[in-house]
Amino acid sequence: MTALPPGTAPGTPADGALGAENGVAEVAEEAVKADGADASADTPQGAGEVAEDSAPAAEGEDPAQPDDGPVEEGAAHEGAGGQAAEGATRTEDGGPELSEAAAELAAQRELRARIEQRKAEKEGPVEAGTKLSGQAADLLAAVRAVESGEKSGSAFFAAAPAPRRPAPTTAAAPVRTQVPQPARAAAGPEALAAVRAVLTEGGAPDSLAPQVTDALGEQAADALRADPWQLLGVPGVRPEQADGFARALLGAGCGPDDPRRAAALVGWVLERASARGHTALTIEAVKAALAERSVPEPDEAVQHAITEGVVLVFQDGVAALDGEESVPDEEPDDEDAPPSAPVEVLLGLDRYALAEESLADGLARLANAPVKDDGSDWADAAASAPSPSAAELIRAVAGSGLVTHSGGDAARAESAAVVGAAHALGLRAAAAAHSRDGRRRLAEAVGPERAFTVAALLGAEGPGRDEDGALALDVLVVQDAPQLDVESAAMLVESLPDGCRLVLGGDPQVLGSAGAGQVFADVLAARAFPHVASRTPDPGPIGELVSGIGAGELGQVDAPGKEVVIVVVRDAGEAVHRCVQLVADSVPRAIGVPTEQTQVITVGHGGSAGTRALNTALKQRLNPGPGRFAGFDAGDRVAYAEAPGRTAVGVVVSAGPDGLHLDCGGEEVVVPKERVGASLRHGWAVTAHQAAGTRWPAAVVVLPGDAAQGLDRAWVYTAFGRAERHLSVVHGVDQALPRAVAEGVAPARTTRLTPLLKGLLRTPESE
Repeated sequence: MTALPPGTAPGTPADGALGAENGVAEVAEEAVKADGADASADTPQGAGEVAEDSAPAAEGEDPAQPDDGPVEEGAAHEGAGGQAAEGATRTEDGGPELSEAAAELAAQRELRARIEQRKAEKEGPVEAGTKLSGQAADLLAAVRAVESGEKSGSAFFAAAPAPRRPAPTTAAAPVRTQVPQPARAAAGPEALAAVRAVLTEGGAPDSLAPQVTDALGEQAADALRADPWQLLGVPGVRPEQADGFARALLGAGCGPDDPRRAAALVGWVLERASARGHTALTIEAVKAALAERSVPEPDEAVQHAITEGVVLVFQDGVAALDGEESVPDEEPDDEDAPPSAPVEVLLGLDRYALAEESLADGLARLANAPVKDDGSDWADAAASAPSPSAAELIRAVAGSGLVTHSGGDAARAESAAVVGAAHALGLRAAAAAHSRDGRRRLAEAVGPERAFTVAALLGAEGPGRDEDGALALDVLVVQDAPQLDVESAAMLVESLPDGCRLVLGGDPQVLGSAGAGQVFADVLAARAFPHVASRTPDPGPIGELVSGIGAGELGQVDAPGKEVVIVVVRDAGEAVHRCVQLVADSVPRAIGVPTEQTQVITVGHGGSAGTRALNTALKQRLNPGPGRFAGFDAGDRVAYAEAPGRTAVGVVVSAGPDGLHLDCGGEEVVVPKERVGASLRHGWAVTAHQAAGTRWPAAVVVLPGDAAQGLDRAWVYTAFGRAERHLSVVHGVDQALPRAVAEGVAPARTTRLTPLLKGLLRTPESE
């Protein structure tokens, strides 16, 4: 691969990039023959508009900065509870000794019990502007001492945590535990009427009543009167809206220093951070975000939120209780030794804390559980594997309950080979992917009866359950593991029986999950499980181009079959026009890929070349109509948000009393009428996050000039990698594209899974 010359954009006439000498530029020339009007305005919008409700922009946002728009509804499913089970060891007096995970969860339960006790002891609501005292003031002082480095981080704990012991590799597996998550019943008409009355009194739209009762329960009206800022618990409500609501209800008693406001804002900051993938935030980041929201005393606001149980405090993955000091685990022998660096203190919400702890315990259970055979029967399967990497993966699975596997799209065949080998040995084996398209490709490799989506395994589909409620499986391969959020991953692992082998596989360079957490990256970072890195490269010019992007290089590739084309544009209006030309005419005629198999991918929904503008232009050209079915017509391509973070692209077939009927890759899907407005968009153009886990024969990636700030290496890698046979890049970002590939590392997510796993399992760092 030849690197691009410095100072030039890929595909410009000066560099002849990406195969122009072999006739690839012919497609670009076809795209510019038409002299019709642009499909949208020529004047580009600001980069912030392109990033509107776009996941890339949201992930890159500093949690301390004010947001530019309402956060879309949460990106992870509720309910990934679970608690650590008791270990198999005994104390000297014969009593049971808790495992380290159980001890941590016991500490969490103790913290929550103390919080509830403090709440019960309160005689009345907290007065606005009151100061902290007593135990709360002591805890604030302890936190400040840790941050300043004046005291050891261990002084933040109520009791020194017991030193962790490496988990024995041959010990009996802990008992699998699962905490049921009961669904909240729909609020009755009286509760809805009461909430509507409160909302109207506070100047808020009464149409929010269903969302309010979903978030706050049957007693939502009373809760809002007692604490109007609880309105921030409703997805999409912004702090200024909650402030206006509170002023209308409280009058002169409402102020920016109200402790209720501070506590609600702390929870809101962390919920907003979870939409960007964080399961926790540093205490400094939370205080900075509060300062942006005009909270007078961020230190006291954080402390009040801790005292009220809105958030939990963590240090190196371990819960920090009240403010009681403890002696450090080990005093330095050398008095002249430099003091240790201040320990990072994290704040997190209860739901994500429990999910990460449950997931860590579940992964340790699978890794430590003895597998159901010694692996000798797998030798023949490894010998007949389709590739050396597949053979290596099969051998690793034979001897371990948990294996990680990384590689590009070609590596999916290797993990599929594990399912085939296990099935041939008489084991109950299945594989799961993130998207419907991923399941379709899995079904071609392992058979439809053994291919599922992760959501299907957690729902009504799947191989069935045993008498304990666990999935009836001996081997489970999970592809697209980077798309797993921490809550769904915890639910999945809790559903696996003892002795089940689990393979977590995927491409670590693609965009991460839409929900909180970075499960695959954290598991790899722990270095606690056998890992197989595929040596099978993705084929063809597109595979070569994408591999170079993963290494930080945007280079030239030979494309004798017109596999890669660059179309340079001057502005967003021209980008829309060229995109429509490529999809409707040039790619079908010059490449041979029909329009219905070509997918447009862009950076965000808003802006003059976002999904909205592109879908408007593409519908007008490809399927004009009045929008008979709630804005859609038969034949429209749509993007259906089945759940937060999971999008299926399909085609509208018809409408009926039960809703809108779609064809999603050969599967019939019915979208209920009440969900059409909230879960359907036109889908000729989607974002890279929506496209993750799916591939198309041809992809057109649109990069207008105002999209530069939304680009990073993971975005480019994911978007370009969605194409199987042909990739067209409508390029107007000049040097921002090679700069994003070379330097644009996605913002790191703050999570706790890696230290939890390192504490539970023997890792190279602990030996």
